[in-house]
Amino acid sequence: MEGSPTKEGPTSVASAKSSVPSSSLSFRNMHRVFTASRTALKSFSSYADLIRSSPPPSSSFYAMTSSLLHPPAHLPPTVALQLSQQAPILLQSTPSSISPYSLSSLWSAAESPELWMTYENLMLSCLRTGDEESAHLCLERLTARFGAENERLMALRGLFQEAISDDDAALKQVLEEYEAILKKDSSNIPVTKRRIALLKSLKKTPEAITALNQFLDSSPTDAEAWAELADLYASQGMYQQSIFGLEEVLLITPYAWNIHARLGEILYMAAISGEAGAEKYLAESLRRFCRSIELCDDYLRGYYGLKLTTGRLLTGVPQASRQAKSDSVLAAPDSKTVERLNETATAKLTEIVRLSTRGDAAWGGYDKAELIAAKALLDTDTVKTTR
Repeated sequence: MEGSPTKEGPTSVASAKSSVPSSSLSFRNMHRVFTASRTALKSFSSYADLIRSSPPPSSSFYAMTSSLLHPPAHLPPTVALQLSQQAPILLQSTPSSISPYSLSSLWSAAESPELWMTYENLMLSCLRTGDEESAHLCLERLTARFGAENERLMALRGLFQEAISDDDAALKQVLEEYEAILKKDSSNIPVTKRRIALLKSLKKTPEAITALNQFLDSSPTDAEAWAELADLYASQGMYQQSIFGLEEVLLITPYAWNIHARLGEILYMAAISGEAGAEKYLAESLRRFCRSIELCDDYLRGYYGLKLTTGRLLTGVPQASRQAKSDSVLAAPDSKTVERLNETATAKLTEIVRLSTRGDAAWGGYDKAELIAAKALLDTDTVKTTR
């Protein structure tokens, strides 16, 4: 988490935990893959035909396949589509099976972790784009190598069944299979996470929250589980519990700038929801956004939240009220400091939007939707100033 910051931020409020360490079978990755493979396929019934008929990508084949060594949920949709288009070629150029205990292995291709990572990530990319045939072939090769009783393969097989399910009845059948596996072995973490992700997809939020709390009783240092639980609580308007969950994430990953910004967002939402202690929430939200941009000085969501929070402090909370605080509550900074922070956020957002929309290579990587939202916020502020 202490590496050099990147400009690319989460594509939605719920995805602000993307820098929390995770595997390709994590809640976030599995839920994104499931959602893409289920909803997108229903909207684009001929998507598989598009994959087979589209021309090969213009980028280098080997440069493109290096993307298979990254978690697929972090790949842009265009890259995932290119990978799935090349799935037949990739599957032909890689060994279909490796037997480490036979003499034939002396002359066959060397086995490496990258090979199996490629199969797994290619399977998930194919599921995102609807190429179920290639995804199934990848799953078969992984099963042949590691066995059907491998915990990770159980979760991957369940994920494949979810992706090809046509309705909720089929998904509930998959859920029952997960529960049967967990009755035999309750310590199967990949299947436990898969079950929670499926409960969330089926809109069974209370059951998902209960399952996550039970999981965290046995795995209290799973940062992504805490972040997922915080999102579920926030979706139910339970901001106090959501704040607690994100604070637990920061105990594990204190330098995750996007988690600081996400916590700032939840605090801001609590402040404007009408709950008691709005001023306290705003003051703490301000500090979280400041910490976020301190850790990553080009993080758009941090500056966006800072501008929102400072704007509300300047217009909605009287200075006298802010100063009348008990010693146990940190008050917001004085008006001059808040004004300077607002000006800093405005200047930085303006710079990011201007250079990114101009196509400056050094300012690429920002999500288009976030740039549009930032520009709208700046335009609104300009209109208010003009009036």
